[in-house]
Amino acid sequence: MPDLFSPYALKDVTLRNRIVMSPMTMYRSRDGLMNDFHVMLMGSRAAGGFGLVFPEQLAITPDGRTSASCAGIYDDAQIEGLARVTAIVKDMGATPAAQLGHTGRKGSEQKPWEGGAQLSPDHPDGWQVSGPSDVAYGGKANERVHALTVEEIGQIHRAYRDAAQRALEAGFEWLELHFAHGYLGASFFSPIANRRTDAYGGSLDNRMRFHIEALDAVREVWPERLPLSMRLGVDDLHEEGVHFEEALEAVRRMKAHGLDIADLSLGLNTPELQRRPFNDVAFMVERGARVRAEVGIPVGVSWNLGLPQVADRAIREEKIDLVLLGRPALANPHWPVWAARELGREDPFGLVPEDWGWWLRNFRGHAPSIGWPEPAGA
Repeated sequence: MPDLFSPYALKDVTLRNRIVMSPMTMYRSRDGLMNDFHVMLMGSRAAGGFGLVFPEQLAITPDGRTSASCAGIYDDAQIEGLARVTAIVKDMGATPAAQLGHTGRKGSEQKPWEGGAQLSPDHPDGWQVSGPSDVAYGGKANERVHALTVEEIGQIHRAYRDAAQRALEAGFEWLELHFAHGYLGASFFSPIANRRTDAYGGSLDNRMRFHIEALDAVREVWPERLPLSMRLGVDDLHEEGVHFEEALEAVRRMKAHGLDIADLSLGLNTPELQRRPFNDVAFMVERGARVRAEVGIPVGVSWNLGLPQVADRAIREEKIDLVLLGRPALANPHWPVWAARELGREDPFGLVPEDWGWWLRNFRGHAPSIGWPEPAGA
């Protein structure tokens, strides 16, 4: 029976455990470039014991960023910074993963702590946002949306392909497409945002056409030996949006187009949610279990899995294959070590680099003063 610390093999990649640092937008880039901050952030989490480490979502085009301060993978000049990130992650014992995305009608934003308002195209840090239809997201994102033409959709798919090639050149060994959280792919999937009457709108087949064509484009350059994932918004939490049952069918069809593992999240295609499960522990796990059982594809989920016992139980019960942690990974760069101590795992310091591990195992002072709280019940 697997547990949170069991190795996980998919294609030619083996993760040292089932713990993933989830992509999180950090607003620290200039011209889409990775820098010392990103090397520090990802390197420290790899050193802290995470098995798979993502930097933030990497925009496939300049207008696919959340803000002018977000990272990209749309220019060859960005490969060098990305390669620095993959090198430190590998050196610290983890596997580097890239998440490709386009924010669509949710882009062109201020930093959240500066208000998070959507900037108009005539603002120095703004641009024209786009989507499947001319439907604004709502809330703080109310700028006019450009409805993409079929030709422009094709250009975006070519941008996905080119970005996947850059990811490969930068040394990433795991690739994910971000089609959740109200971004462009999620917008095409959801009737809330997609009002098209052509081949990309209406029926489930049409609304998932964007996803299938993106998978096909990426598979032209991404090797079969390396995993390809998709973060899919499987529930809009709104009666008029995506419902889980149709998302289940969508994953089944995407599996036939080269999808190796499904990363399940929420659609979030409107700020007007009718259900809010955000205080519920592990609320995506049961959806993951159904996809895993009914589609026969590996699954990872996030959302409120930061308690070690909860995360470990989801793996032990074989409901999901990977646990993705966002804010817990920011709060504690050594979350895997803490989790291993809480779960009573032998030699938790074996998760950190060998030199650190030696010093920590040979701590001769007052044990509670080492820097971690005593495990619960100790």
